[in-house]
Amino acid sequence: MTATSQNARLDVRLSEDSKRLIEQAAGLLGVSVSSFTVSAVVREAEEVVERFGMLRLSDRDRDIFLAALDNPPEPNEKLRAAAKRHAREIQQ
Repeated sequence: MTATSQNARLDVRLSEDSKRLIEQAAGLLGVSVSSFTVSAVVREAEEVVERFGMLRLSDRDRDIFLAALDNPPEPNEKLRAAAKRHAREIQQ
């Protein structure tokens, strides 16, 4: 984490067992409970955001996608109409 002003709060409720476990882990690392908690939560949040930001395809779907890029279908009437509307709008 970068050194920034830390004035936002996040309040949570947790079980006594969870609290003791977090305190034990923070103590083993020699950091405060707050520092340990923020680091762990931010790390997990980054992983979740990264995971949902990626598109993962099966081998079959990847092959279909790449084939469509290599041999795109002819544009249908709706696509041609949308392209004409777009061209008119950007000229305005």
